[in-house]
Order: sequence, then C-alpha cells, then structure tokens
Amino acid sequence: MTAVDVSSVPSPNTQADAPQKLRKQGKRRFGADAAAIVIALIVAFPLFWMVLSALKPKTALDAGDAAPYTLEPSLDSFGRVLGVNNFGQYFLNSVIVALVVVVLSTVLAFLAAVALTRYNFKMRTKLLIIILVSQMVPVEALTIPLFFLLRNAGEAIPLVGLNQLGSLVLVHVGFSIPFAIWMLRGFVAAVPLEVEEAARLDGASSFRFVRSILFPLVAPGVVACSVFSFISTWNDFLFAKTFIISAQENQTLPMALLTFFKPDQNDWGAIMAGSVIMTIPVLIFFVSVQRKLVSGLAGAVKG
Repeated sequence: MTAVDVSSVPSPNTQADAPQKLRKQGKRRFGADAAAIVIALIVAFPLFWMVLSALKPKTALDAGDAAPYTLEPSLDSFGRVLGVNNFGQYFLNSVIVALVVVVLSTVLAFLAAVALTRYNFKMRTKLLIIILVSQMVPVEALTIPLFFLLRNAGEAIPLVGLNQLGSLVLVHVGFSIPFAIWMLRGFVAAVPLEVEEAARLDGASSFRFVRSILFPLVAPGVVACSVFSFISTWNDFLFAKTFIISAQENQTLPMALLTFFKPDQNDWGAIMAGSVIMTIPVLIFFVSVQRKLVSGLAGAVKG
C-alpha cells in the first residue's frame, strides 16, 4: 500500500476557515475601495465646482445660486477671459517659461545627479547637505532678496533682470533643481555599476554611456521631475507678480486673472473660466506622461 502524507491533507478546520478568510479579505478590499472613492470625490469636488461656476450664467452667479447644476450652461465667462487684452501673449509667455524651465532643470539635475552618484570628489557629502537644506527655506522668505538680486543682475545681464521672462526662468530653475537632483539621484544609483563597466569594455565613452544607456534607464525619473517643474512654474503667481512689474507684454497667464478681481465686485465666472483654461495644459501634459510618471514615482519610492 502507498503511504499517505497526512500533513499534506488539509484539516477540516482549515477548510472551514477558508471562506471566512475570503470574506474578511473581501470586506477589507471593499473598505479600501470605498475610502478611495470618497477621497477621489473630495479631491474632484473643487474641480467640478470650478467647471460648474465657469459654465453658469453671470446672472446666476451674481444672484448667489449655489445649485450643483445649471440648466442653462453658458460660455460667456470664457468669452470674457479670451477677450482680455494680450491674453494670447500671456498664454504664450507661460508656455515659454514652463517649457524652458522643464528642459533646463531636468537636464542640469540629471547631470548633477550623475556627478554626485558616479564620481567621488571632495565636498560631495557637504554639497548634498547644502542641496537638502536649500529645499527647507520657504519661498516667501527669499522673494525680497531675489528681487534685489535680479534688479542688480539686470544691470549687467538685461535678459535676467526685472520685467524679463529670463528672471522667472532663472528663479524657477533654481528652485526646481534641488528637488530634481534628490529624486534623480536614487534612479542613477539604482543602475548597477556592471552596466557602466560593460559599456566601457565595448568602447563607449563616459558621455556616450550617459547619453545612450544611463539616460534611457532613468527616463521615468526625468519625466516625474519634469511634471513637478511644469506644474510649479505654470501655476506661479508670486514670482510673476514680484519680478514682472511694468512690462505688460511679459506677464504670464496667472496675472490675467487679476483683471477680474475688482474692488467693488469680483467676476467669479471669468475667474473660474480662466482657472479652467489654466488647468487644461496641465491635464494634457500630465496625461501625455502618465505612464512614465507612475513608473517614475514607483522607482523613487524603491530608491
């Protein structure tokens, strides 16, 4: 007779507990899904109210209509926003500043992350600490010193002085690089040294290794950094208000919303419509890099 391994046969208690465990797992999953839906609704409600207010007629908003719907949607608010003088120029300025900041900050941060990870040199640890400390300083505390710094710098280099788009680019690049360096440093460090050694044996130079091998491997991290740089630059109001004083042709899109803030009564319909218009490029940029962004954030957590 063939011997039967009794230990491999599930006991009646184990079989009876299986449905109970499945029910507990189902309850936990249902609770997690319900919590996620509630959080998503809370986050999406301001966006819904913004779009709803932009589509409501001006008379309904002036009357204080708080109904969560509108039976007579109107595009008059969008017409008032698009009718602002130099609105197209404001939009173009925001696009130029955001794209230049994204390109410069990601390229410089990537090269700095490579240098801080792959090469040993004096003061490397202290430099990393300085980069980390620079992120702890509040932006508001640096606004006034930056104002005088850019005013003096404009006398020598007009392109980065006050009332110039270069001043916005310079400031945002300076604030974006420290965060991007710390994020990309984990991605670069995750690439094994054996990959670089194999490339060297195949005759690849350091520049070719960084350009053709290392950069594609850390591309998700680069995309994640570019999203944060784009959003922070696109939504900037403080620096645009501080550094662009009198040059109307160099104003950015957030400054166009100031047109509808009036001492007697604010045009909330136009303000909401302008906010919707400002949100559309961010959504387009986010959707276009969504897959890379998710993998980049996952890699950053692992690193």
